[in-house]
Amino acid sequence: MKANLYALAAIALWASLATLGVSLKHVPPFLLTGVALMVGSVLSWPYLFNASRLWQIRPSTLGLGVFTLFGYHFFLFIGLRIASAVEVNLVNYLWPLLIVVLTPLYLDGLKLRAVHVVAATLGFAGAAIAILGGRESATLAIGGTSWTPLLGYLLALGSAFIWANYSLQTKRGALTGKGFPTAAIGLFGLISGALSLICHAALEPSVNLSANDWLLLVSMGLGPLGAAFFLWDKALKLGDVRHIGILSYLTPLTSTVLLMLVTQRPLSWNIAVAAAMIIGAAMLGTRRY
Repeated sequence: MKANLYALAAIALWASLATLGVSLKHVPPFLLTGVALMVGSVLSWPYLFNASRLWQIRPSTLGLGVFTLFGYHFFLFIGLRIASAVEVNLVNYLWPLLIVVLTPLYLDGLKLRAVHVVAATLGFAGAAIAILGGRESATLAIGGTSWTPLLGYLLALGSAFIWANYSLQTKRGALTGKGFPTAAIGLFGLISGALSLICHAALEPSVNLSANDWLLLVSMGLGPLGAAFFLWDKALKLGDVRHIGILSYLTPLTSTVLLMLVTQRPLSWNIAVAAAMIIGAAMLGTRRY
C-alpha cells in the first residue's frame, strides 16, 4: 500500500509535465531538460555530507542511471522532432505495459498472470483513447525534418524500453542487494542534466529566458523531473512492479485532463471512457490474488 502511494505521488507530479511543457514550448527541449534535471538534483544535496557513501556506486549503476535519464529524454525529444507528437507520445506510453510483461525476465519468483496482461492491455487502450482524445491540446510538435516518421516512432519505442528497463533493474537490484541509495538519483540527474546542456550548446539555438521561464523551469525541476524520480524509486523498491506498472497508466490520463483544464477545453467523452478503462485496469491489476 505504501509503495502504491509513492507511485501515485510520482504520477501526480508527472501529470503536470505536459502543462509545464506547453508553457515552456518556446524553450529548446535540451535546454529545458538540462536545467530541470540539474534543478531536480538539488533535492539530494542535503545528503552531500554523506556523498562519499551515498554517491559511491558501481560504475555500471551510474551508467544505468545516467543513460536512463539522458537517453530517455534524448530519444523522446528527437522522436518528437521527426514524427507526430501525439503518436510519439502514445508509443512512449508503452513503458507501463513493458514493465508488466517483462517482469518475469528480470525478477525470479514473480510470474505474469493473465489478469496482469489483461489489466496492462486495458490500461494501454485507455491511455491511447486519452491521448488521441486530447489530440489538439496534446500536440507539442517541435518542428519537422526530412527524417521519416517511422524513425521517430522507433525512437519513442526505444525511450519506452529504456524506462521500463531502468524500473525493472532498480527493483532487481533492491531484491539482490546490488541496488543504489535513493539519494544517488541526484547524481544521475546532475550528470544527465550536464549532458543535456552540452546537447543544447551543440544542437540548439541560444535563447533568453524570462523570470517567469525560470520560475516554471524550477517548478519542473523540483516536481516532475525531480521529486517524481525519487518517489518512483521508493515505490519500485517497496512494491510490486506489476501493480506499479498498471497504476502508471494514470499518468497520460491525468496529464491530458490537466492540460485540457488549463487550456479551458471541455472534457470529452473520450476522457470519461479512458478514465473508466484505466481506473478499472488499476483496480483489476493491483488486487491481491
